Amino acid sequence: MHPVESIRGQISHRLSNKRILLGITGSIAAVQCFELARDLIRHGADVEVVMSEEAAKIVTHYAMEFATGNPPITRIGGGVEHVDLCGESEDRIDLLLIAPCTANTISKMALGIDDTAVTTFATTAIGTGIPVLVAPAMHGSMYRHPIVQKNVQTLEDIGVEVIGPHFLMGKARIASNGELVARVLRALGSGDLSGKRLLVIGGSSEEPIDGMRVITNKGTGETAVELASAAFERGADVELWMGRHQTELPDYLKIRRYLRLRELEGMAEDIDHDLVMVPAALSDYAPEEVEGKIPTSEEELVLRLMPMPKLLSRLSREGHRLVGFKAERGITQDQLRERARSRLEEYGLDLIVANDLTMVSRGKTKVMMISRSGDETRASGTKREVADSILNEVLKVLA
Repeated sequence: MHPVESIRGQISHRLSNKRILLGITGSIAAVQCFELARDLIRHGADVEVVMSEEAAKIVTHYAMEFATGNPPITRIGGGVEHVDLCGESEDRIDLLLIAPCTANTISKMALGIDDTAVTTFATTAIGTGIPVLVAPAMHGSMYRHPIVQKNVQTLEDIGVEVIGPHFLMGKARIASNGELVARVLRALGSGDLSGKRLLVIGGSSEEPIDGMRVITNKGTGETAVELASAAFERGADVELWMGRHQTELPDYLKIRRYLRLRELEGMAEDIDHDLVMVPAALSDYAPEEVEGKIPTSEEELVLRLMPMPKLLSRLSREGHRLVGFKAERGITQDQLRERARSRLEEYGLDLIVANDLTMVSRGKTKVMMISRSGDETRASGTKREVADSILNEVLKVLA
């Protein structure tokens, strides 16, 4: 057994039984491809590699064979590999990802020039209708060249998805591996949320006690990130609004930040989404703010907390379709159900997701979902698995 089998499906099985061809061209960003291939495999994919001769000078044939368990293709031989993998055969690949993709390769693909193994595979895949994703990487001035821009547009016009690049310090840098994997998952996913505009509000808000101190709620932001990522991979146009958090934010999502509830209230003027999910730990109370810093010499400090406006109540009045969340601790399932139904009715929610925080352990969680019509559904598993279960219920709301 090849060592690669020890990591296959390590993160998820969302790419199980999917064959992905990774095309590597002669950019220094090719050094990223070893881990990119393995990240795809960690989601269950079978990854094969085609490399240009210039790419093979940067990342070796042996390295990519070790990374994937499959010997890379560097030139087309008597086996007509481009037809075998990207033609009309029954066992053709499911997707071609060219990362990194140089200006040279972009222009050749746009013109149908096949003088490298990578461009020959690309022409065949495009002609067959196989999904093709390209991730440009080059100096910024090269990417801005009018002819390169015209050729990028040509690729997009014929259905090729161009990912990035991200401009930094004069470079048109290749998208991160996280974004590339997410784009592959999206391209090969169900697409059942395509065309839907979703907003996820997560994290926790904070309110100032004085100029140095704040009062806040516990909240990692993990549920919001999992919901937004899962919705993106299922084809939705997703926006993530995030307060304080302890979770890394995906660099491929549209993200806006807030700290105070009044900042979020101001941002709410921009909501025109099909549905809003609010797994955020928002402030229920705020202290009367003191200018400057309260002296630490005070023997006793008394805070007077004032109630804050309820964002869900406002969004409900404005007619938004809403998914609310209710977290409790150490109560019975009957009590959880009763409190969830009360919240559902109080704010006119379309769906509420409730859970007992004492039931969360080792990355696993359990939730109860109740719809406006009274239907009750339960889900358990990793936060990502539960996020997908929540989105299944969201589909019913959007139907």
